[in-house]
Amino acid sequence: MEFDTIAAISTPMGEGAIAIVRLSGDQAVEIADSLFKGVGSKRLSEAATHTIHYGHLIDPKTGQVAEEVMVSVMKGPKTFTKEDVIEINCHGGLVSVNRVLQLVLNQGARLAEPGEFTKRAFLNGRIDLSQAEAVIDLIRAKTDRAMNMALGQMEGRLSRLIQKLRQEILEILAHVEVNIDYPEYEDVEEMTHQMLLEKAKYVKGELEKLLQTSQQGKILREGISTVIVGRPNVGKSSLLNSLVHENKAIVTDIPGTTRDVIEEYVNVRGVPLRLLDTAGIRETEDIVERIGVERSRKVLKEADLILLVLNYSEELSEEDRNIFKAVEGMDVIVIVNKTDLPQNINLEEVRELANDYSLVTISLLEDKGVDQLEEAISSLFFSGAIESGDLTYVSNSRHIALLSQAAHAIDEAISGVEIGTPIDIVQIDLTRSWELLGEIIGESVHESLIDQLFSQFCLGK
Repeated sequence: MEFDTIAAISTPMGEGAIAIVRLSGDQAVEIADSLFKGVGSKRLSEAATHTIHYGHLIDPKTGQVAEEVMVSVMKGPKTFTKEDVIEINCHGGLVSVNRVLQLVLNQGARLAEPGEFTKRAFLNGRIDLSQAEAVIDLIRAKTDRAMNMALGQMEGRLSRLIQKLRQEILEILAHVEVNIDYPEYEDVEEMTHQMLLEKAKYVKGELEKLLQTSQQGKILREGISTVIVGRPNVGKSSLLNSLVHENKAIVTDIPGTTRDVIEEYVNVRGVPLRLLDTAGIRETEDIVERIGVERSRKVLKEADLILLVLNYSEELSEEDRNIFKAVEGMDVIVIVNKTDLPQNINLEEVRELANDYSLVTISLLEDKGVDQLEEAISSLFFSGAIESGDLTYVSNSRHIALLSQAAHAIDEAISGVEIGTPIDIVQIDLTRSWELLGEIIGESVHESLIDQLFSQFCLGK
């Protein structure tokens, strides 16, 4: 495929040691050559691929030095985009990097669209669509586990499995077609209902294995929406600060200090939590606090996990019991805080209200019991299975939806075989499943979807 030459700043804007302006396309080396003056007379077009060169960029209009740079030359097809790629390393200031970008744009390059470098890698066949989507997951990863999962997908673990399943379906379809078109060929084994059933059940089983990992994979990718709830002054803000390891929330002895929902991301045993500290839930005449309480009730309904905090030194109140009713049927961990103070709470009643919920006693003041809380959070969602390195995790909502539809199509094919539907009719569902799996890796996907997916990337990636 032929494209024009694109350029963009590939490092975050702001002050730093180094910034990089990246070019990709047939004219990338020529454009860099027109600006670059290195040591000696050798031009970048004559340089060996995958080498880096020290020199200066010269403004063609004034003939003056515009910036001191190191220029990396990478000639296609052994590059990220499979095109000629130039990376200009300059000083990491706003003025310097924008000056370099403007120079290359003036020489004929076009400003890249968001994600266009990765899009070209996909369109030029270097990576498939699922690998391209893993690039943005890698950038946004908030824990080591999420990063490792994205790396596995970027290296093609999911792609290879999808390709294998598509090949299995394709072989079934080809066999059916041969039987239909050339029934007189005696040396071609007839595709019987039993043979088709066995192969279809195998594919269905593999799809179900993938879908079983989707809950854990999606959690690792997007994080667990975790809400800390409880009466005022039970230690909700202290718990947030303890998990974040930073004083993000104001902590005082005055009830009702937190008036709004405070949001932070935190890594708990490799599990990303989107942690929300809420205003204490109680009846109040304070208008501002009442708004905070209403917001707390709202985020409560949207949460994946509830951390319900109680006070060890106070008896259970009607407000505590109402909170238990509000979170009924949800994933909850009950935390009894302030064990450093004399006990006034009835733990037997707490256990009765908690029912099957995990119950942890802690003292945030003395930093006791936090390890047990972190273990309870991790085991609630993963039960240790996430540690298995040989599993292929599905985390992308688009992939999960397509896998579910493909599995449903296989189910329809299996049902058709079991009731004796002619094989040439059953193959319609098999073909549908094959096409749906192809959408995951981009072999049968609409152009508008590709544009939408890559528009989510940052500029320069």
